[in-house]
Amino acid sequence: MSKQIDSVFDGAGAKPGLEIWCVEKQLRLVPVPKSLHGKFYSGNSYVVLSTVLPRSGPPQHDIHYWLGKDANEVESTLASDKALELDSALGSCTVQYREVQGQETEKFLSYFKPCVIPIEGVFSSDSGQLNGESYKISLLTCKGEHVVSVKEVPFSRSSLNHNDVFILDTASKIFLFSGCNSSTQERAKALEVVQYIKENKHGGKCEVATVEDGKLVGDPEVGEFWSFFGGYAPIPRDSPCVEKQSDSPFSQLFWITAQAKLCPCEGSSLNKEMLETNKCYMLDCGAEIFVWMGRNTSITERKKSISVTEDLLRNQGRSMATHLTFLTEGLETSIFRSYFKNWPQVVEPKLYEEGRGKVAAIFKQQGYDVKELPDEEDCQPYINCRGKLKVWRINGEQPTLIPDPEQTKLFSGDCYIVQYTYPGNGRDEHLFYAWLGRDSVPDDRADAISHMNAIADSSKRDPVLVQVIQDKEPLLFFSIFQTVIIFKGGLSKRYKNLIAEKGILDETYDEQKTALFRVQGISPENMQAIQVDQVSNSLNSSYCYILQTGTSIFTWIGNLSSTVDHSLLDRMLELINPTWQPISVREGSEPDIFWNALGGKTEYPRQKELKQHVEDPHLFTLTCADGMQNTLSNFIHSRDDVLCLGSELLQVLIAVKFFLMVGFGSYAAWLNFVAGDFKVKEIYNFAQDDLTTEDVLILDCHEEIHVWIGSHSNVKSKQQAILLGMKFLQTDPLVEGLSSETPIYVITEGREPLFFTRFFEWDSSKANMHGNSFERRLAILKGKKQNLEVHTSKSWKASSKETTPDGLRSKSVSSNGRNSTSPVSSASVTHFNSSTNCQISTPAPTARKLFPGSPFHDSAGSPKAEAESPSQAAVLAQVDGNDASENSVIYPYERLKVNSSDPVTDIDVTKREGYLCDEEFQEKFGMRKKAFYELPKWRQNKLKISLHLF
Repeated sequence: MSKQIDSVFDGAGAKPGLEIWCVEKQLRLVPVPKSLHGKFYSGNSYVVLSTVLPRSGPPQHDIHYWLGKDANEVESTLASDKALELDSALGSCTVQYREVQGQETEKFLSYFKPCVIPIEGVFSSDSGQLNGESYKISLLTCKGEHVVSVKEVPFSRSSLNHNDVFILDTASKIFLFSGCNSSTQERAKALEVVQYIKENKHGGKCEVATVEDGKLVGDPEVGEFWSFFGGYAPIPRDSPCVEKQSDSPFSQLFWITAQAKLCPCEGSSLNKEMLETNKCYMLDCGAEIFVWMGRNTSITERKKSISVTEDLLRNQGRSMATHLTFLTEGLETSIFRSYFKNWPQVVEPKLYEEGRGKVAAIFKQQGYDVKELPDEEDCQPYINCRGKLKVWRINGEQPTLIPDPEQTKLFSGDCYIVQYTYPGNGRDEHLFYAWLGRDSVPDDRADAISHMNAIADSSKRDPVLVQVIQDKEPLLFFSIFQTVIIFKGGLSKRYKNLIAEKGILDETYDEQKTALFRVQGISPENMQAIQVDQVSNSLNSSYCYILQTGTSIFTWIGNLSSTVDHSLLDRMLELINPTWQPISVREGSEPDIFWNALGGKTEYPRQKELKQHVEDPHLFTLTCADGMQNTLSNFIHSRDDVLCLGSELLQVLIAVKFFLMVGFGSYAAWLNFVAGDFKVKEIYNFAQDDLTTEDVLILDCHEEIHVWIGSHSNVKSKQQAILLGMKFLQTDPLVEGLSSETPIYVITEGREPLFFTRFFEWDSSKANMHGNSFERRLAILKGKKQNLEVHTSKSWKASSKETTPDGLRSKSVSSNGRNSTSPVSSASVTHFNSSTNCQISTPAPTARKLFPGSPFHDSAGSPKAEAESPSQAAVLAQVDGNDASENSVIYPYERLKVNSSDPVTDIDVTKREGYLCDEEFQEKFGMRKKAFYELPKWRQNKLKISLHLF
C-alpha cells in the first residue's frame, strides 16, 4: 500500500490543524505554505486535510479536495485520487468531501474565517507566490449567516438584487451594499469580509462605507457608490424564489459492482444490515450523494467507486451544488446515518480506561498511594460553589421552604425548586432548578415550573433556569448540593392522595422499614445515596450499598468498587444515621440474613461500569415555521387560568408541563400537537461570534443541552425556548440517542455563566455591546474595537491541566448554615478538548490557585496576595500529611468546630485539625499530628467527625 501513496503525505495528520496541497500544472502535488492558507486559485485543484484532537479517542481527520472552476478534468481527477491516497496513509479513517468552487460545504468554509475569496489565475510554488493576482475593482456577493460564501460577480448594475449583500471593492474605499430583503446576520457577516479585505488587500488603509438598499441618493456615500455604475437607477424587483421541498427526503441506495456498475438495492426502507463490509455503495439523496466504502475494500475499488459517482453527476447533468461525501465503514456522519432506520447506537468505552487502572495497580504494589489516576479534566468546577442554597418542596398551592439541615434530602415522589446564588464577576449570579421526582404527580410538576418562574422573576437578574428529571441530574446539580440523599416515596399532599386513591403501598422512607441505598459520587464533597428497590438485582458490583433492615445495618462492598467508594460509604453512613453500627459485607461473602432481607439471591450486574465516550460539544442554530409559533402563542393565551404572571421566557415551560402531564399525558402527544417546520443547522468550528443576538441557539453537550437566547431574537422564539429544546431532543440531529429527559438549561444573552462560556474563547466585552449584530460589527470596524486581551477568558478548548478555574475546593459554613464546597473533583460539566480547538495550542501551565473564591481571591477568582497568606501556607505545609505545627496560624478548637458560634472563615475546612496548636491537638486527638496523618484516611475522618472537625 505504501507504494501507492505519494511521499508528499509523509507525516501528514501528525499535528492538529490544516494542511493544504495544490495540484500544479505539472500534475504534481506540492504543499501550500501556511501564509497562503485560505487563498485558492480558480485554475487549480487542492487537497485540504483538517486534523483535530478530540477530548478522548484517536485524532479525527477530514479530507476535502477543492476544484477550481477553471481547473481541467485531469487535475480534478488527480486531486480526487490523491485524497484517497491520503486517506490510506492515515489508516482509512477519514471522511472525504468534494468541494466545488462557489458551492463549498459550510464545514469547509468554517476553516477559513471570515471567508474564502477565490483568485483568478494559477498557483506556482516555484516563485512562492500567487500568479495572476492584480488589484482591480471587483463586486462580490456574500451569502450566509454563520459562514460566508463569497463569490465574485460581474461588475454591473444587473448583478445587484434586493435579497443579497454585496461588497464593492475599489482602490480607495470599500462599499457594503445591503439588499432590503437581506438579514441582519448576513449583513454583519459581510462586514467581517469587508474588514478582511481592508486588512489584506489595502493594508488597513482605506475607508469603509455602508449603503442600504433604497437609501436616498442625496447621501454622499450613496451617490459615490452609484457613480461606479453610471448613476442611480432602481433595481428591478426580484421574482419570489420558491424552494421546492419534497414531503419526504429522497434516497436511493446502489451497490457499486466490480465492473463499475450501479445496481439498486431492494427494500422499502434502509437499514445498516444492507451494507456489506467487502463492498462499496452509493446513497443518492438528491442534493447530496454519499459513497460508503466497506473496511475490506481495496484502494482500487474505492477509486473506481468515486469515479463512477462523479461520472454519474456529469452524465446526468446534475447541479454543481450537489455535494459528494465519501465514508469508510465505521466513520459514518450523522447525516448519513439519519437516512437509515434505527441505526444502532454503539457505545465504545475509552480504550485507555483499563490501562489506567493497571498503571494505578502497579504504583500501589510499589507502595505509592495513588488515587486511581483520576482525569483532572473531569474534576474541575466552573462556578463558585461557596454560594447560598435554598430549597422548596411543592406541597399544594404554595411551595414550602425546607430547613437547612433537611434541604439535601429529596423524595422521588415530590418536586422541588432549588435556588443557588453564588458570587460571579462583580455581581451575584442565580441558578434555578426545577427537580421533578421520578414518581411525582403531574400537578406537582406543573406547579414546580410555575413557582420556579415566579421566584426567578423576583430576582430580576435573568437567571439561568434548568429543568431536571430524577436520574438525569447534571453534574453541576450534585456539585452545588455536595451531599444528596434521595429517598423513595413522597411527603406532598398530592402524592399521598394519589397513592391512597390507587391503593398503592406507601414506600416513603421510614427507619423502621427495610431500605437499600446505592452510594455513589467522586469525593466526600460530591456524593449521593439513592434509595433503590430492596431486591438483590438492584445491586451492582461497581458500587457500595447500605442495607437497612428492622434489626441490622449492612454495608455491602462490590468487588469492582474503588477505595474512594469505600470512603464515601463510611461518610454517607454517618450522615444518614450516625448511631448505626453496621455489619460490613464484601461481595461473595454475604450471610443468609442479608439475602433474606432482599427477598432472596438473584443475578445482578457484575461487570465494570465504564465511562461512556464523551463527544465534543456541538452548536446548532434553530428555526421554526410560523405555524408552530402561532399554535403555541394561541395555546398560551388561551390558558390564562393556568399560567402565572411572570417572564414570557418561562410561560411556555409552564404551558408545556401542564399540558404534557395533564392534557396529553405523553411527551410524544405534546410534540405532535405543536406541529410545524422545525429546522436544525450545525455551526462548525464555532466561536463566540456565532452567538448572534438575533438567534436562538443550542449547545449540545450530549448529557445536557443549553438553549441560548439572543437579546434581539424574535419574542415568540424566546417564549419557545424550552419547547425548542424539547423539539431538539426529539429531532436528535446527530443521531446520538439523546434522551427526552436530558437536562435543558435556558441562558439569556449577557448573563452567560462560566459553565457555558468555557466552551468559547470568551470576550465579556462583546456580551455587553449594544445593538444588533450589524451595528455591533460596524462599531468595531469604524474604530471602536474592543480590547480582546483584557476581557478574554480562557476556554475549555485551550486550558491545560494545570489551569484551575474559579471554584476549586474551599469549604466553609455559609450564611445559611450549610457546608458549602467547591470541590476540585466535583465537575459542573465535563471538561472537553474539542475539534473547534484543534488549532489552538495549549498554554504553558499556570500556578494552581488553591482556594479560589476564598477571602484571598476576588469575586472573579483572581489571587490576592497568595504568597502572603499564612493560613494558606499552613494548609500547603500539611497537604501531604506532614506535621504542620511550624510557622502556621493557630486557632482555638472552639472556633474551628463545624458548629462553632464564631467560626473561622479563612481556612481550608477539609484540614481544620491542621490549625490546632500541638498541645490542643494532643489533648483532643490523644496523639501527635504526625501519628494522626499516618492513619488511614477513613480513620482520620472518623476521629474528626467525633470531634466536630469534619
